[in-house]
Amino acid sequence: MKSVICAVLAVVLAALPTVSPAQDLLDRSFRPLAGKQVVNLKQAYAGDVLLVVNTASKCGFTPQFEGLEALHSRYGKQGFAVLGFPSGDFREQEFTDEKEIQEFCTLTYGVRFPMFEKVHVVGDNATPLYRDLLAATGEAPKWNFHKYLIGRDGKVIANWGSRTTPDAPELVQAIERALAAPPPAR
Repeated sequence: MKSVICAVLAVVLAALPTVSPAQDLLDRSFRPLAGKQVVNLKQAYAGDVLLVVNTASKCGFTPQFEGLEALHSRYGKQGFAVLGFPSGDFREQEFTDEKEIQEFCTLTYGVRFPMFEKVHVVGDNATPLYRDLLAATGEAPKWNFHKYLIGRDGKVIANWGSRTTPDAPELVQAIERALAAPPPAR
């Protein structure tokens, strides 16, 4: 039975899309939330430790915005950033209008960390960044506020589901370890 499961798993994993050697995980461009000019993540955040989070304004986990902002403020000067990607993929718990998302996040939770355009994070319409995060970890978000930690080298270190809060010891320790790593040579 074990060998059958292993064989099936091998076939499934082989079918998953992967990041090609020529394609850097962060070599993706997105508009800032309610903005017009695109930002290339690789250029803007090269050598930084990043926490990529799919967010939603009308979710039971929405209060995590406060903790995400606290992480961003606490570690930002050390080369860390939270990057928020609003998504309505889970029961449409995100506003349709990006200006409304921006106002809600700023006025309700004081969000100052970078938020980007509303995207799809699961399924056939998932943005290439989230498809590559799935390929790198084997885990797609199961709900809002899934967190992917990306090291200074642009590779995924770990990921946590929605129930892991931004102040969870395992998440904070992983961020601190990643920040202690030397920046990649340029």
